Amino acid sequence: MFGSAPDGGHESSGVSGTLLIPTRFVWPYGGRRVFLSGSFTRWSEHILMSPMEGCPSVFQVICNLTPGFHQYKFFVDGEWRHDDHQPFVSGNYGVVNTVFLAGEPDMVPANFSPVTPGRSNMEVDSDALRSVTLSGGTLQEAVPRISEADLEVSRHRISIFLSTHNAYELLPESGKVIAVDVNLPVKQAFHILYEQGIPVAPLWDFCRGQFVGVLSALDFILILRELGNHGSNLTEEELETHTISAWKEGKLHLNRQIDGGGRSYPRRLIYAGPYDSLKDVALKILQNQVATVPIIHSSSKDGSFPQLLHLASLSGILKCICRHFRHSSSSLPILQQPICSIPLGTWVPKIGEPNGRPLAMLKRNASLSAALSLLVQAEVSSIPIVDDNDSLMDIYSRSDITALAKDRAYAQIRLDEMSIHQALQLGQDANSPYGFFNGQRCQMCLRSDPLHKVMERLANPGVRRLVIVEAGSKRVEGIISLSDVFRFLLG
Repeated sequence: MFGSAPDGGHESSGVSGTLLIPTRFVWPYGGRRVFLSGSFTRWSEHILMSPMEGCPSVFQVICNLTPGFHQYKFFVDGEWRHDDHQPFVSGNYGVVNTVFLAGEPDMVPANFSPVTPGRSNMEVDSDALRSVTLSGGTLQEAVPRISEADLEVSRHRISIFLSTHNAYELLPESGKVIAVDVNLPVKQAFHILYEQGIPVAPLWDFCRGQFVGVLSALDFILILRELGNHGSNLTEEELETHTISAWKEGKLHLNRQIDGGGRSYPRRLIYAGPYDSLKDVALKILQNQVATVPIIHSSSKDGSFPQLLHLASLSGILKCICRHFRHSSSSLPILQQPICSIPLGTWVPKIGEPNGRPLAMLKRNASLSAALSLLVQAEVSSIPIVDDNDSLMDIYSRSDITALAKDRAYAQIRLDEMSIHQALQLGQDANSPYGFFNGQRCQMCLRSDPLHKVMERLANPGVRRLVIVEAGSKRVEGIISLSDVFRFLLG
């Protein structure tokens, strides 16, 4: 486990039915990131410690320990440390601190003889604090792991549902779908997305009489970066007068793919029909790494006179799943599992974990240019913005780029001179409802949240990912996207 439990304590594994004593560990000597490890974690897990309010150089965490003799050390900014002012001994892991917790009056370890240089900064809390381990008279237990059989049953039932329902069910009772002429100037298209508050729009070619692609926020990011890399001012003719098709097909090859022989060829439009199954639609989104798929219906056999019905997204499909299984959740055993117990999302790697995929994060004083480069290079749709303690402050997403269209801000700034914080302030009152839900930009969850709770939040319009944070400190522990959930559900 990486970090403390949401209630401030660490849930010890394998101690069901045994008295647990909440024990506060304190590291009072500063550092940026401090972890606790010990015999009670089998020395294989690192518990994240939190700075005390009003005293950022003092870190603490409460762990629920069994009575008896325990050894522990601190991992401070990448180095193993022990506290010279605490009881300590030399053991198999070098010099380690020790603590003895008496559960019964006559319980004394025969080999307990540590050096005790003075008053302990680590406190064993009173019986009043011990009661936090009790819930309805039962002790906290280790997080249960779902069986392979239950996992396969859940996936099979979800697969059957998605295969037997079609894209027609995604169509709202009322609404609008906006398409953009591929021959519009980039500047005009940029403003349309901003003014309409949408992150993507299908592209229509009047000459060919068909939809030929999708214009997305990523296209604008690539265009602005291209101009910036060549030292161009964003007001140049490149942005003012060149058409979408000129950029997508000629200048950046945004509408082209590379085959095995290194030759480029036009990227085909990814779309679905109204009678395609929800599973097929979800797989098209995942396999082609796109945010949405246009639902297009043609009344003629040759494909002419196509009608754009809707833009299908994983959020809409997930909402169908949640609605269908809301009153029969027991048929899906995985829904009750906490997200920390299933292979879901991208997590901050544990200390010493060599193969963990790093989680892209930036400080709010980082440049907008750095943020856009990271979005492209890391192939992510959003970046958590954190403070010096890696606590969540905000989030910057691809779709936030359209805020630069407000008052033609793109014509007055340089990407390497504007900070992320300034860019986010610019978009605070922008007409971009897809970036907000219930008035909040940053949608968060805890590692202890069950999967059904995460799915219900992600099924809300405009919510494409949840940032996993530590309770209290809001330190970022990971991130879960819609595509993460569907890859897990579909196996």
